[in-house]
Amino acid sequence: MSEPEGAAPRLFPPLPEERLPVEVFDSHCHLDLVELPVAEQLASARSVGITRIITIGVDLPSSRLCAETAAEFDDVYAGVAIHPNDTTDVTDAALEGIAELAGRPEVVAIGETGLDYYRDWAPKEDQHRSFRAHIEIAKRTGKALVIHDRDAHDDVLRVLEEEGAPDKVVFHCFSGDAGMAGVCAERGYVMSFAGNVTFKNAQPLRDALKIAPLELVLVETDAPFLTPIPHRGKPNASYLIPHTVRFMAEVKGVEVAELCEAIAATGRRIFGI
Repeated sequence: MSEPEGAAPRLFPPLPEERLPVEVFDSHCHLDLVELPVAEQLASARSVGITRIITIGVDLPSSRLCAETAAEFDDVYAGVAIHPNDTTDVTDAALEGIAELAGRPEVVAIGETGLDYYRDWAPKEDQHRSFRAHIEIAKRTGKALVIHDRDAHDDVLRVLEEEGAPDKVVFHCFSGDAGMAGVCAERGYVMSFAGNVTFKNAQPLRDALKIAPLELVLVETDAPFLTPIPHRGKPNASYLIPHTVRFMAEVKGVEVAELCEAIAATGRRIFGI
């Protein structure tokens, strides 16, 4: 990760010292928001055992960009959706655009969609309309539904039940407690954990991780956000996943290789990668 001559130094953390014993993938990041060239992000990720990346759209333009990036790079796949915070007066044309993108082979997920009650950026009725439309797209295309759920657990679960959940559901950056994890486990929903599971104040997340079945666990960066300890506060990128994976293995009381194998298997089952 060298710098061009004369460039201002980037504040990205160094590479982890050890490569993961089994290759895994980053189930959720935003390659377009990470201030590094995509080829450089992929090279650094591969060097530590991260061989696939799913880059996620948050509106129609970014979803198009994610699909184009996935078409250009063999190791990149795309998720397409309108983020709940961007659903104010969401139009049929925008939703039809997402549905059109969903048919592309490099698109493996419909997301991130869902509900966000933490930020008052979009009316709840608009969020619900968009979420229900994305559920329908996921069911129609057979692609995994990737959910953004912030302070909206009960309504997210209710909408999934009312609409009929797709066969493949992933809670991105899982934010629930052990009780929520239990409900997800009963329903077969996958829980993807990000770097914030390593934060000192995240004991409820660790309690959830402890009871989440290995076959329903994924790992992600949500890069450039949620950088794991020991680099919290610096920009995140896919190559930092080993820090999160090793921490997760310790929480679950399993070997790192066992967790990696489970994550890789779930990636094949849910996203086909």
